[in-house]
Amino acid sequence: MDTPSIIKTIPNFHEFRFKEKGSLFIGQTYNVTSEVGAEIQLKKIKKEYYDATHRCFSITLIDGTFKYSDDGEPNGTAGIRIFNAQKHFEVTNNLTVVIRYFGGTKLGVGPLGKAYYDSAFSVLKETKIVSLKKSQRLEIEYEFGQSSLVHNMIRKYGIKIISSTFNPSPKINGYIVFENLSNFRSEIEQYSPQSIHFIFYEEFQYFE
Repeated sequence: MDTPSIIKTIPNFHEFRFKEKGSLFIGQTYNVTSEVGAEIQLKKIKKEYYDATHRCFSITLIDGTFKYSDDGEPNGTAGIRIFNAQKHFEVTNNLTVVIRYFGGTKLGVGPLGKAYYDSAFSVLKETKIVSLKKSQRLEIEYEFGQSSLVHNMIRKYGIKIISSTFNPSPKINGYIVFENLSNFRSEIEQYSPQSIHFIFYEEFQYFE
């Protein structure tokens, strides 16, 4: 499945708490990369907050997958509200949870939905959101005499080097921003097309 060239996501855990008519709302946001990973985190949350009245959540993933739950709250008052907050900030690979401890006073459907949205919105607003660019893995093999050229191009195009070897000839494994791939290849090959060889892998990651 094709994935976007740029995504927004939250790299670190963050929490926001507030009270509404006696009920405590705890908004939490996590970085996740799969539904399985999100489910594992949800199990940890349910274990830690076993005494909470509700543990509502929304998951958004880079492949377009999304999933949310009202966890016993009236339909449409919790999960979709958390999801709407995620959409507002355009974040993906994200799990946002709102944990509620009931305070004894019913809020009503409208105020309850607002409380869940505000909790999710606030925790996302307060945390750091980063933009990541889609990068493709490549391998470059070249002659020692081309080292200066290759490394100049690596710096110019911001290739993230993962590993380097030098026997029998220099070889670099790394990731290049997907949108730079064509220009990088054209520029480096016009200098020395016979002594620089590329392998492009169908492996993608996202980097700042």
